[in-house]
Amino acid sequence: MAQALAQAQNAGLPRLEARMLLLHLLARAPHEHAWLIAHDGAPLDAALLARWNELIARRLAGVPVAYLTDRKAFYGLDLHIDARVLDPREDTETLVDWALALLPQERSARVLDLGTGSGAVALTIARQRPAAHVTATDASAAALTVARANGERLKLPVQWLQGAWDDWFAPLADGASFDLIVSNPPYVAEADPHLLALAHEPQSALVSGADGLRDLRRIIAAAPAHLAPGGWLLLEHGHGQAQAMHTLLARAGFAQAQSRRDLAGIERCSGGIWC
Repeated sequence: MAQALAQAQNAGLPRLEARMLLLHLLARAPHEHAWLIAHDGAPLDAALLARWNELIARRLAGVPVAYLTDRKAFYGLDLHIDARVLDPREDTETLVDWALALLPQERSARVLDLGTGSGAVALTIARQRPAAHVTATDASAAALTVARANGERLKLPVQWLQGAWDDWFAPLADGASFDLIVSNPPYVAEADPHLLALAHEPQSALVSGADGLRDLRRIIAAAPAHLAPGGWLLLEHGHGQAQAMHTLLARAGFAQAQSRRDLAGIERCSGGIWC
């Protein structure tokens, strides 16, 4: 096993990724790094070695580790992840932190997560704020299948609704109103060179028009009809989009437009209050 790990690192994989893949290959828990150290002299048979070489090749080709291991830790949740949904990023925990700060522990708030993907944001809010009533939507039936399965396995109550690609609020009943709307929508421009590194993830969950703002504009324009007075709209967005977000929020009538920075210091989320 020590040789297998060295092989992966020599090929260019970070040590942590190599250990995660080897633990997955051996059907061990993802945190059992001490077990790997204690058993680094154990042999891998021919079948395991062949599967190991395949895992390394796929990772070097850009397939996310979460797709190779079928799981991802997000805000303390163990989520099932595959190519039907985006690989949740730590950056999105910034959005969750902000949402939780607006939701007192005992408050019975109505929360809407638009474009839920794996269900990471909706399920985290449901876990951290059990008094909240959480609804989550996605235009992708395949993504909702993943999210719903995560919810059932984690035993967290979320209402799952299938939306429409051109109308973010389509599945909601007329007059449906929320105290908080959150979303991590597509926000990458069509010609962004970073898309090359994201080729294995669903492009419909990434790309949003020529400037990356198409879906953010749609959500901001339609959100007031579904927000209670004093309700907040929180949106994740890309690097350099914060100022445009503030302008869009102000034009739509939102007050207190502001942003939050991720761990790298980048303005990652913006939002405002509907008065």
